[in-house]
Amino acid sequence: MNKNFAITGVGGYIAPRHLKAIKDTGNRLVAACDPSDSVGILDRFFTDVKFFTEFERFDRHLEKLRRQDHDSRIHYVSICSPNYLHDAHVRFALRIGADAICEKPLVLNPWNIDALAELEHESGHKVSTILQLRVHPALIALREKLLAEKRSAKHEVVLTYITSRGAWYLVSWKGQLERSGGLATNIGIHFFDLLIWLFGPVQHNEVHVATPKRTGGYLDLERASVKWFLSIDRDDLPAECVQKEQTTYRHITIDGHEVEFSEGFTELHTEVYRRTLEGKGFGLEDARPSVCLAHDIREAQAIGVVPYSHPNLLGK
Repeated sequence: MNKNFAITGVGGYIAPRHLKAIKDTGNRLVAACDPSDSVGILDRFFTDVKFFTEFERFDRHLEKLRRQDHDSRIHYVSICSPNYLHDAHVRFALRIGADAICEKPLVLNPWNIDALAELEHESGHKVSTILQLRVHPALIALREKLLAEKRSAKHEVVLTYITSRGAWYLVSWKGQLERSGGLATNIGIHFFDLLIWLFGPVQHNEVHVATPKRTGGYLDLERASVKWFLSIDRDDLPAECVQKEQTTYRHITIDGHEVEFSEGFTELHTEVYRRTLEGKGFGLEDARPSVCLAHDIREAQAIGVVPYSHPNLLGK
């Protein structure tokens, strides 16, 4: 049976991937909400969607559908709203008798996960999140290879992610620490989830530099030592990216060898949706380690550049 979906934050950057995933999995979008009315993207995927700019009216409409009959009610709420609203919108989904599929970060603080676990149990509905790198074929193969190794020494990992943003970024909610969680949460959390998934739990965490536009540090994981660097500053892009007019540089090396996963990104959200609809999605406990790490990075005191800092920090 096809499922009825509603979506929050449909005017945002990530929403089109969710709209495509809902459509590609053969389901129906019934209602959408966003304070902005620049949501013409809806017409690319669905032709009959009730749209609301006020959350209260959206809430009322979905509650009305819940009381009509089983076929009319919302089965899933996809959450693409700003990070600081994720917790509240997940709670809303559970309250109207729906499951939640929440874009990362699922929440900003570890204790929010504890509260959602209680609500999940009380409601009988499920909270899932988008950890799309875990379904990338190349990364699945890499994990299997790493887990099969017989190795005593830790791997040496270098993570570099630079995605240039204009002045608007720091003015928007994304540039507000209390709303986005900062760079480590807003642009880095899926990479931190990937590293923990590949190399095991965090044993030690250091932040070397933390500014609104760039941050970096060092992680000691169970099976790897990681130097990491995140930036939204165009000046941090390698020369070859600037020459090719590329705005993003994504680079991970393990023991000096590059991990190639630049292809295959377009369908990852759809694959996560497929797994979620089959009951094989990523839940609260899957999200917990990266939420905890991003929170700890946000709260840490930067100690400054040290000899083992990321090369981009040493070079500045």
